[in-house]
Amino acid sequence: MLRIYPVILDWIETLPPIIASIRQSNASLAKQLQRSSMAVALNVSEGMAINDGRRLNAYRIALGEMRESLTAIDIATRLRYIKAQSEEANDRQQKIIATLVNLAVPWKP
Repeated sequence: MLRIYPVILDWIETLPPIIASIRQSNASLAKQLQRSSMAVALNVSEGMAINDGRRLNAYRIALGEMRESLTAIDIATRLRYIKAQSEEANDRQQKIIATLVNLAVPWKP
């Protein structure tokens, strides 16, 4: 198992109150955040289970879904549907992004 996987699950666990707050002002944005955040974990899990070229594709999709989730949070913050996230939440999200970048775009010497 990738070490980032439980971090992703911990992040998802923090989202229900955020999604509920967003839903009060914009149900569509809340649903998009819910869908994209879950897709991060689902695609990482799928990538861990396969061992061919589809692995990179699964990690790339997870990266795109994570960026989509963060954009939804950014929009909700800018539109004042939710308060700005804590530094700890931002750090966790950036750790997930950085790991997914490393998984999706392998470094070649």
